[in-house]
Amino acid sequence: MADSKTILSEAEEKMDMATMYLDDALAHIRAGKADVRLLDNIRVDSYGSMVPINNVAAVSTPDARSIAIKPWDKSMFRVIEKAIIDSELGIMPENNGEIIRLGIPPLTEERRKQLAKQCKGEGETAKVSVRNARRDAIDALKKAVKDGMAEDEQKNSEAKLQKVHDKYIKQIDDMLAAKDKEIMTV
Repeated sequence: MADSKTILSEAEEKMDMATMYLDDALAHIRAGKADVRLLDNIRVDSYGSMVPINNVAAVSTPDARSIAIKPWDKSMFRVIEKAIIDSELGIMPENNGEIIRLGIPPLTEERRKQLAKQCKGEGETAKVSVRNARRDAIDALKKAVKDGMAEDEQKNSEAKLQKVHDKYIKQIDDMLAAKDKEIMTV
């Protein structure tokens, strides 16, 4: 028989994973500010294997509007440039022989609205995951009652579960509000 603490901790772990997923998804949405995580999904061919750019170069943000990539091997300049051009990033790299620069252009009003909508979609996905974790935990608690758990313990656990659920939903709303503000700031 599963006890209520185990069921609640498993549900909280699932909810925590949903918020971590959302945090990662929001980090990859370009908000007009330079962030090295924008390059996470871009892979380059290095000695026969596809690796992230940060495995073959030093990546930094010298200011809020640009990303600097300094390859450790001079032969990687063309490969990195081609990977960035072929990616969905939509930014043309500038190469001066020492450093590859990516200038992050300011967003148009229309693009800002698209990105805000995309963020809301990601947030809704995370909220659905949190709600599913709550539902699964409630189902497990009901099953535990049939297996001999006291009904009072089930009701108390459901109340605790609801508080945890509300905390994670508020956390998701706060993350979305912060990202929305970041996107809409000109």
